[in-house]
Amino acid sequence: MKLQTQILFALVAGVVLAGAARWLGLTAVGTFFLAVEPIGTIFIRLISMVVIPLVIASVFVGVASLGETRALGRMGGWTLGYFVSTTVCAAVIGVTVAGLAGVGVGGALPQPSRVEVEIRSRGTAVPPGPGSAPQWVQAIVDLVPQNPFKSASDGDLLPLILAVCIFGAAAAAVSRVTRQPLVALLTGVNDIAMVVIGWVMRVAPVAVFVLIGATVARSGVDLLWSLLAFVLLVVLALAVHVGLVLMPILTIGARMGPAVFFRSVSEALVLAFSTASSTATLPVSMANARRLGVPTAVVDFVLPIGSTVNKNGAAVYKAVTAVFVANLYGFHLGPIGFVSIVLASTLAAFAGAGVPGSSLVTTMIVLNAIGLGADAAAGIVLVTGVDRPLDMCRTTVNTMSNLVGSVFVARRQPDAS
Repeated sequence: MKLQTQILFALVAGVVLAGAARWLGLTAVGTFFLAVEPIGTIFIRLISMVVIPLVIASVFVGVASLGETRALGRMGGWTLGYFVSTTVCAAVIGVTVAGLAGVGVGGALPQPSRVEVEIRSRGTAVPPGPGSAPQWVQAIVDLVPQNPFKSASDGDLLPLILAVCIFGAAAAAVSRVTRQPLVALLTGVNDIAMVVIGWVMRVAPVAVFVLIGATVARSGVDLLWSLLAFVLLVVLALAVHVGLVLMPILTIGARMGPAVFFRSVSEALVLAFSTASSTATLPVSMANARRLGVPTAVVDFVLPIGSTVNKNGAAVYKAVTAVFVANLYGFHLGPIGFVSIVLASTLAAFAGAGVPGSSLVTTMIVLNAIGLGADAAAGIVLVTGVDRPLDMCRTTVNTMSNLVGSVFVARRQPDAS
């Protein structure tokens, strides 16, 4: 049985068992789930442990590699501009759709575990209250890192990411000989982080069973209706991004009809949906792009980079998730909060990797960026159980965005007709 099937089965089993026990008044079952809940909390802590190494390594390597992109001049500039602008638009759409829909507002509150309560009582990872958000000027000042190591220690990820981006940009400005050893080192760190995630995800079914069972035992099944609304809203936001951003770029910017496009790339989109992996889909995407008439030089440049860093669907998903979890806790976001979600979702999407479970890590980046802290652990387990089907949807959007980008960049080249 595949891991994602095990996780989904564990989610359903935990909901059914804890929900039935609560309905029948079997307190012993609820007591059992609450007693073993620290197992799930350890799982969340292990996932959180990988956040800092993954952020530093993946963001630095991505930004430093732009030195190669710049060397390609016009093509690199259009490619980078397309990736950044569409990912930002995706995050904005996710925040807007989720904010307007009010997903999670009034939902049953997932209570923190005993372990998380103990953490707060010792004075670590205490999230700020709803009224503690600074004014916009101070918020901008706080984004500038004074001590990146302290930011990493405090889980204050936006200043840390900005610091990594600055050093990555500096690395991109030096010679390849100087840059390459550090890039190679941090590429190794990133690969090691992926291995650790793979190890941790082996216990995900047990952790999800325990955590969802404890959540239902404590909060009731009403919370699951909010989860269903969350799933539908993510799909809606992905569709809005395709309709309002990708299709206009295709038809206006690249002057290509949707019918021609989808007829040529259907194989890649179906494979992306079934595998939930942009990397596994890459060879088919490249073949489909050539079928569209995209020059080989553009295909060989845009699509491999896009499969690594251009994740529009992931940005939508993370933004909706952040609003959902914040609303569940009654956490007032305000303008600064929404801007923080957009920034963090954009950067976290670039930092993502095509490994099962990595989305949990990068989503934690966004939740920590808005100050949820320890409360994120109780909320993240809800989306873990439905992550696989949503991963299939967002990977399809990621692949579609990369293919649209290849056509768009090809149209911008001097020899394009």
